[in-house]
Amino acid sequence: MVCRGDNKALMKTLIDEKQMAGSMQLIYIDPPFYSRTDYDAVVQAGREKIKHPAYGDRWEEGMAQYLKMLSGRLRLMRDLLSETGLIWLHLDWHVVHYAKVIMDEIFGEENFVNEIIWTYKSGGSGKRHFSRKHDTLLVYSKTKKYAFYPLKEKSYNRQFKPYRFKGVKEYRDDAGWYTLVNMKDVWQIDMVGRTSSERTGYATQKPEQLLERILQCCTREGDLCADFFCGSGTLPAVASRMKRRFIGCDIGNLAVESTVSRLAENGASFSVYDLDPPKASKIRVKIDWQEQEIPASDKVLLKIKLISLREKNMARCADEKSREKVREIQKEDSLQLVCAWSLDLDYQGGVHRPEKIFARKKGILPRETEQIVSRGKTISVKISDIFGNVTYERIETGNEREPKTAVY
Repeated sequence: MVCRGDNKALMKTLIDEKQMAGSMQLIYIDPPFYSRTDYDAVVQAGREKIKHPAYGDRWEEGMAQYLKMLSGRLRLMRDLLSETGLIWLHLDWHVVHYAKVIMDEIFGEENFVNEIIWTYKSGGSGKRHFSRKHDTLLVYSKTKKYAFYPLKEKSYNRQFKPYRFKGVKEYRDDAGWYTLVNMKDVWQIDMVGRTSSERTGYATQKPEQLLERILQCCTREGDLCADFFCGSGTLPAVASRMKRRFIGCDIGNLAVESTVSRLAENGASFSVYDLDPPKASKIRVKIDWQEQEIPASDKVLLKIKLISLREKNMARCADEKSREKVREIQKEDSLQLVCAWSLDLDYQGGVHRPEKIFARKKGILPRETEQIVSRGKTISVKISDIFGNVTYERIETGNEREPKTAVY
């Protein structure tokens, strides 16, 4: 499941209405780091790269406001965590020392499991301090019954030569001789590179290898995992591939639509919920839809085609250069601004539950589709643009009228 909205409201709903307290084997969160800055995403439209605001990490009332936000949500996560589960809090030098004290209070000092140091090569350089090249992941349990599956790593012998100790199994690769030992708490994993195939362009995206390692050590197939600050959707994407159930939530439109597109491109099965649907769309889309009778059948062939998209407000782009690029794309081929679109073929009102999702693969987006649907069904069409804006259209099938073009 992917949800757009305040994660606090979602967690309360899961606990109070869905009776999901104690159901989650893994909770991983990568919240804002209290960096007191704003972050941009670089989104792709055709051959153009466009800079667009992703999220802000500024706090008018300072540290107290930030820690209040974090601690209130951690208490709800404790209620959601299973007796055998683990929670992973991903932060850096800005506030991790304060967060450690809060985690001790909420989960108990005795339930501290690990402090993982994730070190990488990029970012964090400066002339007045040592280069800041690591993040910290605080790992806590709810009880002493937590599940943990130790991972192994290579430990190279001195001078890369064989020890030949009795009872010690040794291996050899191109670098030399090594043994396998339990993995240590310092992890060297590269950040997502600019040319990486998993790169979405979303700010502060975390590498899939990091989440793979986390999932491997404390979950099994079928376990429920959650990320309530899911950003570009790395945990949902990896959890789906590793056959774990997942819940991903973010308050930002761009984050949610990036996650949905990423999952759709990977062929994942999931539902999408919006806790607070926007009252007015920031985009206008033109589509064409037609019905064709199927002889001796209560079904019709529905043909839907995207025609064009218009952005209503260019000011939200990060700079004038990006705004100008968007204007040119709208003139040349405005559908390059569409990130993904989806169909709910039996819309019941309220929540759009996509049965068919069309996302870009290698830059190519399907612009039309044919679907066989039951006569009299309401079809919901959802279109999202590269900035995370969404809009909807309703199609009532079985009406005896001429096909028309819908504009919204």
